[in-house]
Amino acid sequence: MRPLRPFNFNTSAELFPAAIRKKKRAGFTYRRFGTAAEAVQFAMEQLPTDSLNGAYLQVEEARFDQNGIRSLYESEAFPLPRHRKPAETNANADADAA
Repeated sequence: MRPLRPFNFNTSAELFPAAIRKKKRAGFTYRRFGTAAEAVQFAMEQLPTDSLNGAYLQVEEARFDQNGIRSLYESEAFPLPRHRKPAETNANADADAA
């Protein structure tokens, strides 16, 4: 993975998740966050996978797609504690038990 340019995780950010087309009810909608770190954490830990696909994060003039959001989350500079999504935790526990 190539190193990211310096990124300010304390900058405010806007998250635009993709609509879930398979469901009649709307998925998550636009959200504004006080910091980009909170937005990245929300996207990676709270958004359903089908909403994350096609989502983008707007931080000042920069726009990050799903892969960019994941890179920010996985970077060493990410300032918040990382928690797995509940579905990932259960899947990993099932795999460990097998």
